[in-house]
Amino acid sequence: MKTLGKYSFGLGDRFGHQGSAQLKAIIESSKKGIDITPVWNKSNREHMTIGTQPSDVRIEADQVTKKAGFTGDYFVDADHINFDTVDRFIESSDFFTIDVASYIGKKAEDTMIKEFLSGVLKYEGDLKIPGIIKSFSISKEQITHIAEKYLFAAIKAREIYRKIEKIKGRGNFITEVSMDEVPEPQTPVELFFILRMLATEYIPVQTIAPKFSGRFNKGVDYVGDPQDFALEFESDLKVIDFAVKEFGLPENLKMSIHSGSDKFAIYPHIGSIIRKYDKGIHLKTAGTTWLEEVIGLAASGGEALAFVREIYFESLGQIEELCAPYADVIDIRIQHLPSKALVAGWTSFKFASAIRHITNNQDYNPDMRQLLHVAYKLAAHRMDDYFRLLEKYEDQVSSSVYENIYSRHICRLFGIL
Repeated sequence: MKTLGKYSFGLGDRFGHQGSAQLKAIIESSKKGIDITPVWNKSNREHMTIGTQPSDVRIEADQVTKKAGFTGDYFVDADHINFDTVDRFIESSDFFTIDVASYIGKKAEDTMIKEFLSGVLKYEGDLKIPGIIKSFSISKEQITHIAEKYLFAAIKAREIYRKIEKIKGRGNFITEVSMDEVPEPQTPVELFFILRMLATEYIPVQTIAPKFSGRFNKGVDYVGDPQDFALEFESDLKVIDFAVKEFGLPENLKMSIHSGSDKFAIYPHIGSIIRKYDKGIHLKTAGTTWLEEVIGLAASGGEALAFVREIYFESLGQIEELCAPYADVIDIRIQHLPSKALVAGWTSFKFASAIRHITNNQDYNPDMRQLLHVAYKLAAHRMDDYFRLLEKYEDQVSSSVYENIYSRHICRLFGIL
């Protein structure tokens, strides 16, 4: 049976050029005693935008691991798939992020709800989760509401899982269930019953991605109170631990943090909590690698700087179109975006500093960084030129990618000095 390692990183690489730099960061972390399983992920939306195929991700992962002599486990993730999009990923993927967000809130048939309730009403009253000081007072009405909100989504997750299993075979892939792209976070009580639903549907889920409080905007730091997040994260972790024992879920079931790149404010909390309880974590990163490509090219100057400057200029004229698909996960203050005239006079150092995620740098501009995060489709329109520049300035670009994943992400999350 394929089993995901205790620590794993979702490594987004939209243009398929940074696999070696990403893997180098994984290998370096192992030298420090932190073994991380790399998982190359790419969503259907990103494939459609760029014009790639899921098989391209498999080819990249296989090639870079072979070239590096990497002998550890690695996976290719069909990221955020649903029943309609999963088919094209089945052959080349061995990790499937089943996204049920669009099914949440749709009511299952009354007979199914009644059947589910018959097995869980024993939890009515005071639910005590080991490790959580307070007990949760739960009424039949609350449990019914949770079933009406989430059971249909769990049933759809089962349908998608069975579709994959029919072709791949049981135990030949990793299953994640994602419900983070919704307006409201799940409470610990909701998470408890959601896990019961997944167990009832016989889905061997190894990672689950809930919606947390606060903002997880693309490419920038966590927006919210890190202490509140820590309490929520710890409670969810204890719920998962209890649910594994209570419902017979896989023992290695762990939390997955989506849009997890660049959430530096909460990394110390995540790191200390998983060490405290000796638990694993799956952290998904995606667009941060594309941004490091832009930074590496900007830092290279000359034609490379000119190219990324033009991408930014184009993005200023297409803000609404570029931001629409990401409206729930970006907060761009348009008035804080530097003008074309201003950026035209910037040096390579100034441009790179504006979008490199170092918050105490006076040049750092999170609004510009978020806009460029969603502007990758503009580079896809000029793929030949972009790839030529990536290859010509590979040393600078790959150095930026490596430094970002290793120093700013892995070292901060795991407290590597």
